[in-house]
Amino acid sequence: MSVVSSVCCYCGTGCGVLIEAEAGTITGVRGDPAHPANRGKLCTKGATLHLAAQASGRARHPELRADKHSPRQRVNWDAALDHVANKVRSVIHEHGPDAVAFYISGQLTTEAYYVFNKLAKGLIGTNNVDTNSRLCMSSAVAGYKATLGADSPPGCYDDIEAAGTIFLAGSNTAYAHPILFRRIEAARHTRPDLRLIVVDPRRTDTAAEADLHLAILPGTDVALFHAMLNIMLWEELIDRDHIAAHTEGWSALRETVRDYTPEKTASICGVAARDIVQATRWFAARPTLSLYCQGLNQSSCGVDKNAALINLHLATGQIGKPGAAPLSLTGQPNAMGGREVGGMANLLSAHRDLSNPGHRAEVARLWGVADVPSTPGKTALEMFEALGRGEIKALWIACTNPAQSLPNQNRVHEALQAAEYVVLQEAFADTETAAFADVLLPAAAWGETDGTMTNSERRIARVRAAVPPPGEARADWAIVCDFARRLEPETGARLFPYACAEDVFNEHRETTRGRDLDIGGLSYALLDAGPQQWPFPAGAAAGRARLYADGIYPAANGRARFHAVPYKPVAEPIDARYPLHLNTGRLRDQWHAMSRSGRVARLFAHADQPLLAMNPRDLELRRLQAGDLVRVKSRRGEVVVAVEASASVRPDSASCRCTGARASWAGWASTRSPCRCSTRSRSSPNSSMPRCR
Repeated sequence: MSVVSSVCCYCGTGCGVLIEAEAGTITGVRGDPAHPANRGKLCTKGATLHLAAQASGRARHPELRADKHSPRQRVNWDAALDHVANKVRSVIHEHGPDAVAFYISGQLTTEAYYVFNKLAKGLIGTNNVDTNSRLCMSSAVAGYKATLGADSPPGCYDDIEAAGTIFLAGSNTAYAHPILFRRIEAARHTRPDLRLIVVDPRRTDTAAEADLHLAILPGTDVALFHAMLNIMLWEELIDRDHIAAHTEGWSALRETVRDYTPEKTASICGVAARDIVQATRWFAARPTLSLYCQGLNQSSCGVDKNAALINLHLATGQIGKPGAAPLSLTGQPNAMGGREVGGMANLLSAHRDLSNPGHRAEVARLWGVADVPSTPGKTALEMFEALGRGEIKALWIACTNPAQSLPNQNRVHEALQAAEYVVLQEAFADTETAAFADVLLPAAAWGETDGTMTNSERRIARVRAAVPPPGEARADWAIVCDFARRLEPETGARLFPYACAEDVFNEHRETTRGRDLDIGGLSYALLDAGPQQWPFPAGAAAGRARLYADGIYPAANGRARFHAVPYKPVAEPIDARYPLHLNTGRLRDQWHAMSRSGRVARLFAHADQPLLAMNPRDLELRRLQAGDLVRVKSRRGEVVVAVEASASVRPDSASCRCTGARASWAGWASTRSPCRCSTRSRSSPNSSMPRCR
């Protein structure tokens, strides 16, 4: 039996794992006690990764169809990639490079992310490359850039043990990042004076453990954070020296929050004014670590929510110190790595901005191309809208399942059905998106590929193969490089000369020199000895756990900027037709669209079916009983699901118990959107219920 160290492929905690393999099969997995993110612990999903690796449904051979009305047939790699290269070349020649697009994933390695980005922006000449991380992390990215000057999370997991207060906003950490929550529990056991504040409309398992639960009305986070700053001003809880020396925009923000008194805001947020005051005093009194996730990000004003929370840290000087930081929790294992290489429609490699001509010139020089296109690419949702209109002719999807996970599922399916050409690069042959693919390219999965990933605390870790991929499946980065050499043989061979994943990493490393995420001092050899945090410039002895301790921020003038934007009500308020606030939740043991976790029977033990939680009062008003099947409708669609009574949900609200960051329910409803429900049929508790897949 062999044992290989790697990283878990689920959430952005970045847990280290030890993969046990025998005779080409992954037989077991356990936590890596040497990995600093999890210290040997694993959640239920991570602990069953070997079972998912043994499951059926894998894509093993390339397949393509002769036309839209024919089933795909097995072919060899040469036939598949030559076909794709000829089709993409034809589309570019007839319609231009922007008729091609790539929709990729936060589950890819950094190396795969890098070559996809270079293929689109460097070889083909389009910025139409975006990621499913757009749906969960783009608000956090923009919030960091708007306030601190760069997408560089300033804190680390060790701040959990150093904090005096932990402020959790829009995150059911106990379910979505369970290993981090175990660390919070352990820290509170050791230090009973450690305060936990949870901001969430629902009384989740996380909220149930809080010293103070602010069960705000959906979408009112900005008002709450402004009220907290208002109290800080009145009670002189701010750090005026830090504000004067290291920030700008304070006067405008001070005017913005002037009217957000606790009494006025209490009526907006639906919580007691005294609780807002208590939360503020705890936040300002001792080092505070803010941890936040999709409740802030998945919103029409997600950037404002992120920035308003960061405002509190800047105003109190709660940044760059042990226990004091705003730290966004990433939903996917390598959402951070994708941001590092510029794998989004508006970004370039190493945190460069597409809108900056100097940055475009730098990347063009580094890549050895004439230029990088200046027109922003289509973002994730825009990409599928353009596909439906016929503007995008060829779409390449990798390691994600948009036919299950994107909002407005009817439109997504119509767009995929009408698309001229769809390439799917995927480890599983039976995902919902596979039905729309003209070409299926089998990709290696977890435990079968090499590379790196970066977790929520900027920690880069090695991903290693324990077994070869099944059949003819290949590593994602290798598929892209082979295609690039076929698309433009001479230029492709020059731009994509890599023989292994390490070659790709080394080029990525060179693009970061002198940037805020400089990893000039890192190598695979160093990472093989243990994961490291960036920045890690050449000559450094170690990475930097905390940023901005010197008060210097990565902006032109070295100052952070307060974000002064007033609270805006939700984009879609409840009304007589849609009288319920709908919140999405998480299943503890399932993840995303369940393409991997849904194959493990053991992971259904905690929750074997999707459920809609409603306050008992709302059930009574609608003459519903627990176990009834109800039809739930939003402005975008409907779903039939069983209902349960739950005091964890506020009156006039409903909460769907579903999968991870881009929940399968997103197809018919966005986070915190209005909905209504009606009885479909009465069922017994033992009846067969529909399941999310």
